[in-house]
Amino acid sequence: MGFLSRIQAALLLRLFPEDPDHLSGGVYCGRSKLKVLLGNDIFDRLRGKSVVDFGCGHGETAIELAGNGAGAVFGLDIREQILDGARQRATAAGVADRVKFVTPAEIGREIADVVISLDAFEHFADPASVLLEICRLLKPGGVLLASFGPLWRHPWGGHTFAPFPWAHLVITESALCAWYTRTKGIPVHRFQDVSGGLNRMTIRKFEELVRSSPFRSAKITPVPIRRFRRLHNRLTREFLTATLRCELRR
Repeated sequence: MGFLSRIQAALLLRLFPEDPDHLSGGVYCGRSKLKVLLGNDIFDRLRGKSVVDFGCGHGETAIELAGNGAGAVFGLDIREQILDGARQRATAAGVADRVKFVTPAEIGREIADVVISLDAFEHFADPASVLLEICRLLKPGGVLLASFGPLWRHPWGGHTFAPFPWAHLVITESALCAWYTRTKGIPVHRFQDVSGGLNRMTIRKFEELVRSSPFRSAKITPVPIRRFRRLHNRLTREFLTATLRCELRR
């Protein structure tokens, strides 16, 4: 760690000795995350369709889809231990017959009318390869519905490495990792070292990825931070976009 990083790390630990936890997910308390991120009509759009929840995690989204009229639902994740817990939740919710939790090795190609991806594209180590994999899962004419954020230049684009707004743009990575290590007790040296690392995704970068992908029909909508809606435009969107909502058709 260089001299500047050591000074910055010391200041961060003095000013922010505890993790402020700005991205706790409390905004979704008592609300459907699917509706908040993809629109109130999402269950009508998916009724009777085969759906893959890409990167399903603990299975909440896949279970909600199965309980609200989707046809065959697949929760896809690389972590078998996480999938075991998701299967138990599906049984408890009474939808075990409508949702299947699988790893990539257990799922076929061209099985989905729709692939859902929430809060993930800013974390994938190789998002271009992920777009290719999603395309393989979709039937011809199938659709990827994705929403993710905050993006890299958002005030809290540093996610868990964010003691204050835009810290990740003005503080060195080494200093932020040192602060993270001390406040969370988890040793890290790079942003990508944590579970769900950061790939520094921006709107422009995602648009370029889509143009280079097999998807040929794309609707990409930057959703502005509510309090800055009036200031949100083509020039400010990288800094004032809350989430990026996408509809990509194979």
